[in-house]
Amino acid sequence: MKAIVLFGSPGSGKGTQAKFLTDCLRIPHISTGDMLRSRIRAGSELGAAAAKMQSGALVRDELVNLMVEERLSEADAANGFVLDGYPRTLAQAEHLCGWLDGRGIREVVIHLAVDYNIIIARLTGRRECPRCGTLYNVAFHPPKVDELCDLDGEKLAVRDDDREPVIRKRLEAYEQQTRPVLEYYQAAGRQVVEVDASNDPPALIFQKIRQAMA
Repeated sequence: MKAIVLFGSPGSGKGTQAKFLTDCLRIPHISTGDMLRSRIRAGSELGAAAAKMQSGALVRDELVNLMVEERLSEADAANGFVLDGYPRTLAQAEHLCGWLDGRGIREVVIHLAVDYNIIIARLTGRRECPRCGTLYNVAFHPPKVDELCDLDGEKLAVRDDDREPVIRKRLEAYEQQTRPVLEYYQAAGRQVVEVDASNDPPALIFQKIRQAMA
C-alpha cells in the first residue's frame, strides 16, 4: 500500500509531481482541487460550497473530509494513492491520520518547498484551455500560437484562482492554516520528505523525490 501526501503551497508543482508518481507507481492521483472544480461544474451539493475556492477561501473541513473518504474507498485506490491538495488544515490532517491508522496504512508526506515570489510568477502566467483543460504557462511552457491551445485552437483563459490578488490570498491562507499541518506531521513522527522545488525542471524534481524516498 503506497499512500503519498503531496504537501506544498499553491503553485509548488504538486499536480505535475503527482502525475509522475502515479505513472511510476500505477496508483490514482486524487486532487481535491480537481474534484471541487468538477462539482462546481456539475452543480452538485458540494458545488456551492466549493465555489468559495475560486475566491481563495477554503471549503469547510467536514465537506472535504467526506469527499476524500468517498474517493479513497473506491476500488482503484485499494493499492495506494497520491493525495494532492489534502489535507490543508490541522482538522483535515487529524482526520486523515485517524482514517489511515484505522486501516493500518502509513503515509509518506512529500513537502515541495518553493519561494513565494517564484510561485506568483508561475501562477499569474498560467493559462488553461476551457475546452480540453490543457495547462500552459506564458513563461515556462507557452503554446505554439500565442493564447491558443495547441490541441484544439481554443482561446486560452486565466483561471479565476490564478489572478494575483487571489493567489496572494491563497498563499496567506496556506501560511496561516496549512503550514501548521507539516509541523503536525513532523511532531507526530510521521515520515516527511522535503524537496527543494524552486528552480529545477519537473523531471529533475521528480528524481529528487525518488532519491529522497529511497
